[in-house]
Amino acid sequence: MRIVIGADEVLPVATCVVDAVRNRGHEVVLVGPLAGDAMEWAEVGYRTACAVARGDAEVGIVLCWSGTGVAIAANKVPGARAALCTDAQTARLARTYDHANLLALSMRLTTTIVAEEILDGFFDAPFGTEDFDLRNIAFLHDHDGLGQDR
Repeated sequence: MRIVIGADEVLPVATCVVDAVRNRGHEVVLVGPLAGDAMEWAEVGYRTACAVARGDAEVGIVLCWSGTGVAIAANKVPGARAALCTDAQTARLARTYDHANLLALSMRLTTTIVAEEILDGFFDAPFGTEDFDLRNIAFLHDHDGLGQDR
């Protein structure tokens, strides 16, 4: 699988995530300082999500100090569903219930050990296929966030 990873700083948890994804056998594309390009969190989140929405990568991972900024920026991109996850179970549920295609992580809160657990949860969980899951994803798809139905 091709995975795009963006971070606004090169910190140990970010490099751990890159190494862990590569060690799982995935192809990695880097965005922002991880790729040697100076970028702030808003641009990192947005550009990483664009790569996923365009189909240049199947999944994205975004990191900033809180994880919130990159998640907000990523979710501005139509077709992106970024979930800020602080534990493996939340990551599993984000994939199953929310069909998250981007994982957002806090570089302040997430240790390298917890990051590995979150990655396991995120990558091991399939998109949910129950009626409940599909109904909610369809609702999100059909609404543009401005109170107007498509």
